[in-house]
Amino acid sequence: MATKVIRCPELNDKQKAFCLAREPYIAYGGARGGGKSFVVRWKAVMLCFRYAGIKVMITRRSYPELEANHIGQLKEILQGVASYNKQEKVFSFPNGSMILMRYAATEDDLLNYQGTEVDVLFVDEATQITYEMYTRMTAFVRGVNDFPKRIYLTCNPGGKGHAWVKRLFIDRNYQQGERAEDYTFIKATVYDNKALLEEDPKYIERLERLPPKLRKAWLEGSWDIYEGQFFEEFTNNEDGYKTRLRSHVIDPFPIPSSWTVYRSFDYGYAKPFSCGWWAVDYDGRLYRIAELYGCMDGMANVGVKWSPAEIFQAIRQREQEDPNLIGKNIIGVADPAIWDASRGISIADVAARHRIYFQPGDNKRIPGWQQVHERLRFDDDGYPMLYVFRTCRDFIRTMPLLIYDEHKAEDLDTDGEDHIADETRYMCMLRPIKPVHEEIKKERGEDPLNQRSEERGYI
Repeated sequence: MATKVIRCPELNDKQKAFCLAREPYIAYGGARGGGKSFVVRWKAVMLCFRYAGIKVMITRRSYPELEANHIGQLKEILQGVASYNKQEKVFSFPNGSMILMRYAATEDDLLNYQGTEVDVLFVDEATQITYEMYTRMTAFVRGVNDFPKRIYLTCNPGGKGHAWVKRLFIDRNYQQGERAEDYTFIKATVYDNKALLEEDPKYIERLERLPPKLRKAWLEGSWDIYEGQFFEEFTNNEDGYKTRLRSHVIDPFPIPSSWTVYRSFDYGYAKPFSCGWWAVDYDGRLYRIAELYGCMDGMANVGVKWSPAEIFQAIRQREQEDPNLIGKNIIGVADPAIWDASRGISIADVAARHRIYFQPGDNKRIPGWQQVHERLRFDDDGYPMLYVFRTCRDFIRTMPLLIYDEHKAEDLDTDGEDHIADETRYMCMLRPIKPVHEEIKKERGEDPLNQRSEERGYI
């Protein structure tokens, strides 16, 4: 193969930081237009030139995405330098280095790559995959040699992987065996991508016209608000903890003895179970006053694997100790699946043995989500029909992270940590409210013939 010299284009400061980082886990991104895929390609090429015989892998969710974002561009960059085997999807360099191009949308797709061994892994658009997929991908990075062993990720807020990427690289909340010094995050925004802004000067202007929450995600790279957020109404505003204004999260208070108290439940074993307690005021407003969430400490969406008896013992104990629950006649509602006795005694029967009683919840998903949305909506004065005590930390953590299902427009993605959301849905369906239609107000010109009279139903 003829010798050809290629030169890396000038990188911006954030892209240079990405290329120079030496931690085992390096994430880059934040907002749209930050030049993520560009720097992935060039970092992979630089590694292959520097380390003869190194194996590098670049992954995306689908092959069309891989081809559109990397393969075509790498063919152009490496023409006369490295050969591409379309069948094997591998770029091979004369010095023995390789770039493997791989795609995986589900865990089953990863079965095709069992036994794969690479030195460096690039997970492009990491928030598009689950944590389980990511951990299986990290197992590809191994081998006994002197090459660097690193995992590079690019990511934007949103997607099914939002929670685990945010935990590791934004919140820096590490579990057992994870070390803070192994992780680094390089935040990049469109303002760093001078090449894009020169090519498309109107790009920022278009982003600035987006709705406020979406603008914060796409333009500013906010990890608290992101594209595809299912409960985008949910607001945790510390200024409203005492006033209960423009915040769903509020300070706890003693529940009046005359208020009705409910218990909602969603069973889980390998995945978390969830039990929430609710009080209802005289206006029908819900208050989530307590919760018991069966999730492993520091591990998102991993159940504690308690038996049904252990779960209901813990629920019974909470109701005997919590001042807002002691002595209450609590009405229970749960997933209808717990009445399934096809494999012996049902979970509902086990609950009854512990004097924990439920009625089957209405499991219609779309009407249920609509009820949750309606209750989360603020009225004209800034008050919702659903509040959450700030002590209900798992509700506050999981609800904002849920996203829309890609194939069912009105449903949420069940790959997410949706167990609290499910039992909240059962509760809302038990006490449904009528939809509140916001009045549409528009600026109008003169109407001398009174053709748009609101008495006639026009707006």
